[in-house]
Amino acid sequence: MLIIDEDTNQVIVKKNNLTKSYAFDSQEAFDAVSKMMLRVGWDSKYVYSFTWLGRPIIQLPDDIMTIQEIIYEIKPDVIVEIGVAHGGSLILSASICKSIEKGRVIGIDIDIRKHNRKAIEEHILFDYITLIEGDSIAKKTFDKVKKLICKDETVLVFLDGKHTKEHVLKELELYSTLLSKNSYIVAMDGIQKDLVGAPRSNNDWQWNNPTEAAKEFVKHNPNFQITPFKPIFNESLLNSRPTYWPEAFIKKIK
Repeated sequence: MLIIDEDTNQVIVKKNNLTKSYAFDSQEAFDAVSKMMLRVGWDSKYVYSFTWLGRPIIQLPDDIMTIQEIIYEIKPDVIVEIGVAHGGSLILSASICKSIEKGRVIGIDIDIRKHNRKAIEEHILFDYITLIEGDSIAKKTFDKVKKLICKDETVLVFLDGKHTKEHVLKELELYSTLLSKNSYIVAMDGIQKDLVGAPRSNNDWQWNNPTEAAKEFVKHNPNFQITPFKPIFNESLLNSRPTYWPEAFIKKIK
């Protein structure tokens, strides 16, 4: 149970017969409210209410901010995005590439619907985008991606397609080979582990999710580690943001 007491400026959390109170300006209060917001937002399909330059982008605003920060910091030559949907995330990445005058985007999906493809291809930023339709873990698809990347180019990868542990783990094993040192492969939507019992969830999400795939991957690949991405600017009292991507940022460290 979560109680927000505006009279005392306290967030009160009751769990397992324990009651804890946190001041509004504390990390603990922010985390408790954020967790509840994420659950209520999931139930109400909050992320389905945003666009980026005219295309639906099914991402939290906080995660959108993180995308642009990481692109600006890494300044990749190529951004590989698995999961196209309406194309909003592709357009976001393309818009940052245009702004920093560097980079291009490869979008991969097993099914790019005709109306979405048409809208993406007609967008003013399509010159920055290449679309590949196919299973992301199929050799044929991966070979197409590799042919579009030149030697020594810096690559940033976002995994936002099929979110089962097995599938994401296979994507991590494949697409991590494209990374140079200090770049990232991002296993998105690990929020699934906190949504068991929610609408549109599955009972196995507690273990069958991208976060578990990320943990499994780094355990067996010492050249990579899960590294929380730090905001470029932060004068707040907080060290975290609401996110659908817990423990998502896998950095190539050597």
